[in-house]
Amino acid sequence: MPHLALYTFGVLKSPLADPTPLTHEFYDTGEAVYRTISQHPGYLTHAEAADGDRGMLFGADWGAWGEFAVPPWYDKGRTVETTALAATLSLWTDLRPAFDAVYTGLHREALNRRYDWFERTGHPNYVCWWVPDGVIPTWQDGVSRLEHLHDHGAAPHAFTFHHAFAADETPTRINGIGPKSDRVR
Repeated sequence: MPHLALYTFGVLKSPLADPTPLTHEFYDTGEAVYRTISQHPGYLTHAEAADGDRGMLFGADWGAWGEFAVPPWYDKGRTVETTALAATLSLWTDLRPAFDAVYTGLHREALNRRYDWFERTGHPNYVCWWVPDGVIPTWQDGVSRLEHLHDHGAAPHAFTFHHAFAADETPTRINGIGPKSDRVR
């Protein structure tokens, strides 16, 4: 059975290593969100660096998730001291559990504060796609699909919760996802 891959990417207003209270608040909130999401029904796993520390993304050993990659429009630092981004790559059993994890609880609270921490880039901040059972998506997969979504809009190759596709590549709407007028009950 296919699994849902979810890649998120955001450009922070200041580097992760910045000692300001706002940066610490974002990092501390992120750790709590990860703990909560990892216990959410439908969550399978997420990319973790084997040797990563706070802010260590580039050059870390990501194992099967591949070399860490970012969209070409990211123009901030790439060292531990200058990296100003937040990215995740995770696997889920289906759309509904991933949607619920993102739009409820601690993660929803964090989303409500996103403009305190993140720049508005004009690019999508997440993308979904289906992978066959046993396949681990790579960071480069996430970047290329995010770029595809930006350049071409939602398609079976790269989509959002609001413009989703089922694993068989047919458009789908799930109650509570998408414009109110399009909800399937």
